[in-house]
Amino acid sequence: MSIEPEAPEPRWAVPPVGGWTADDLDTLPNLPPHTELIDGSLVFVSPQTLFHSRAVSFFEWQLQSLVPPDLEVVREFTIDIDRYNRPEPDVIVVDGEIIQDPNQNRFPAESVRLAIAVVSPESLTRDRETKPVKYARARIPHYWRVENHDGRAVVYVFELEPSTGAYTSTGIFHDRMKVSVPFPVDLDLTAITARRRAAPLE
Repeated sequence: MSIEPEAPEPRWAVPPVGGWTADDLDTLPNLPPHTELIDGSLVFVSPQTLFHSRAVSFFEWQLQSLVPPDLEVVREFTIDIDRYNRPEPDVIVVDGEIIQDPNQNRFPAESVRLAIAVVSPESLTRDRETKPVKYARARIPHYWRVENHDGRAVVYVFELEPSTGAYTSTGIFHDRMKVSVPFPVDLDLTAITARRRAAPLE
């Protein structure tokens, strides 16, 4: 009777003393896509919902048509906060001059004008508490948090208050989002979850 060989146990990378650094994300082998670094720890992303996918695409494409010529919109791209923090917002708006090389894989936080997080169940605490504190410390002027409330998108808008260095809420938007900063935006949020219908035949 033959004995089946035991499957090898997965080998997990052992973090160094003090935790991983931002540069380690570029050299660690076999990391899942969209791995983030938060406080020296690796954060893996769970499979995303349809709402998450559609909301990210919605803001990416809508903002592409609205940003001034000196800004660029980029989705799912890491930013350097400091040595031990390299998060990946779902959508960012950055200074256009920072985009110089198609092989770039991160941007400095100081180039970010707006960071957008589309909340997933597993990222709720990070997107509501952990990341806003780090984005504010990095002086990112604007932060939008997008949540799924009973199948409808709700956007929470925050702006950096210069005297305190913290975010202050400047609006909560349900069906329509209209703001003037960091540039004029007027969006139909119901389009995120609306079912697309085929055009009628002539």
